[in-house]
Amino acid sequence: MKEIYDFLLNLEKNNNREWFDENRETYQKTKQQFLHITEILINEIRSFDSTMPFQDPKKCVFRIFRDVRFSNDKRPYKSNFGTFIARDGRKGGSPGYYFHIQPGASFLGGGIYMPEANKLKAIRTEIVEHTADFLELVEDPDFTSKFNFFSDDKLKTAPKGFSKDFEHIDWLRYKSYAASRSVSDEELFSPDLIDKIVEDYRNLAPLNQFLNNAIDQENS
Repeated sequence: MKEIYDFLLNLEKNNNREWFDENRETYQKTKQQFLHITEILINEIRSFDSTMPFQDPKKCVFRIFRDVRFSNDKRPYKSNFGTFIARDGRKGGSPGYYFHIQPGASFLGGGIYMPEANKLKAIRTEIVEHTADFLELVEDPDFTSKFNFFSDDKLKTAPKGFSKDFEHIDWLRYKSYAASRSVSDEELFSPDLIDKIVEDYRNLAPLNQFLNNAIDQENS
C-alpha cells in the first residue's frame, strides 16, 4: 500500500505529463497492485452478496486520466485510485461498493451515486412503500456510527410525484443513496485493512440489496 500511497502523493505534487511519463513504470506497478486489491475485494464481496458475479478487476477500476475538455482545472491526472464493484460493472448504473485511495482523503462506501431519473424514482417509491424496512437499515446505530449519506445537491422540497406530507420526506430529497466513511492514512497502512473494508462492505450489503430490489421492481 505504501508504494501506491507514495506514487499518488508524488503525482499530486507533480501533476504533469512530463513527470508522469518519467514515472510510468511506477504507475503501472502501483496500478497492478490496486487491481490485485480489487480482485480480492470482488471475491470477498461474492461471499456475502449473492448478486455479485465474478468480474475482471480492470472493469471496476477508474481511469487515472482526467477529462479536462469542459473543466477549468487542466491537471491531466487524478491524484487517486478508485474502484467500484457492482453486479453489472462500473458503468452499469447499479448499486455497488466503492474504495478510494488518496493521501489524506481516502474513503470507502456503498450504494448508488446520482442514478438515472427512472432508477431514482424507483428507489424513492420503494422507500415510501417499505419505509420501515428502509429505516431499519439506515437508522441502525451500528450503521449511523460509521457511515454518512452523500447529500450533494439534495432537493429543498419534495420530489415531483411524491407527497410533501410523507412523514419521512427528508429521505426522498436525496439525489444519491450512497453512504461512506473516511479511511485515515494510518488505517491504509494497517495490516488488517482489507478485513476492515470487507467488514464495512458486509454492513453496506443490506442497503445495496434494498436499492437493487427497488431497481429490479422498476425493470420488471
